[in-house]
Amino acid sequence: MELRQIRYFLALADECHFGRAATRLHVAQPALSQQIKQLEKDLGTVLFTRSTRHVALTEAGRHLIEHARALTAEEERTRLHMTELATGYAGRVSIGFIGTATYDLLPHVARTVRARLPKITMDLRGELLTPDLADGLLTGTYDLAVLRDTVDHEDIHTTPLRSESLVAVLPSHHPLAGRRRISLAELADEPFVIHPSRSRSSMYDRVLAACRHAGFQPSSLIEVGETATLVVFVAAGHGVALVPASVQSLSLSSVSYVPITESESVNLVLAGRARGSTPATKQVASVIERCVHDLEHHQSPTSTLEE
Repeated sequence: MELRQIRYFLALADECHFGRAATRLHVAQPALSQQIKQLEKDLGTVLFTRSTRHVALTEAGRHLIEHARALTAEEERTRLHMTELATGYAGRVSIGFIGTATYDLLPHVARTVRARLPKITMDLRGELLTPDLADGLLTGTYDLAVLRDTVDHEDIHTTPLRSESLVAVLPSHHPLAGRRRISLAELADEPFVIHPSRSRSSMYDRVLAACRHAGFQPSSLIEVGETATLVVFVAAGHGVALVPASVQSLSLSSVSYVPITESESVNLVLAGRARGSTPATKQVASVIERCVHDLEHHQSPTSTLEE
């Protein structure tokens, strides 16, 4: 039994006339008749009663209709799904986000993909460090990663997304919390809450480099793994911090985000495997780039000033 024979059977069942069914199928009438006979032979039963003027379904033919329609519908669904996979409108994509991109970019990407590419299933992981994301790309854990700076590996391709100014995070009761802008050097005597000092930890190195440029080294460091926890530690009065401006979307009433006068910034990039990306991965990568563009062009006046 072939799907072509099933389609011929359904056309004849609808028309109850070999000539009209053949015209509908764009085949010759003898070819239609031959395929129906072959189907009846394969199934071991007669599906139509025939006379010179009349064609009618037998009881077996009537029972076959429901199954035949289910088969052709499943074939159509399969064809559509294969087309969607080939064009990137269906599939599964795993994305990892650096901690500081978890709060503004990850939710926007999730909403946009769900709206524009509803048949793509996403596995989203946030609050990760650049070394873990790079390793995850190489092992296949992640199809895409949003991380800091470029990754020096021939199997990883990166695309710049945005450059973000660093801003100070202060407890809301801090004497400098109400200032419109401060110099980083004004925090020279403060303990710093900072991302971990693991090998290749981009934010750890970037914050300490900014402090060196301002002429000091923090008197003490409190290392915290997650950005949300880092901000909570500042709120609790354990120190101050320096974070990318996008972290301001993590709002806590007990902290203040204050721009600094120095031109210190960090880059955000989209990383993926240099070879073998699926069509769905490419579609999601395009959505991520559009989401970054949208966020950059729909900031509030306050955010724009601070960045």
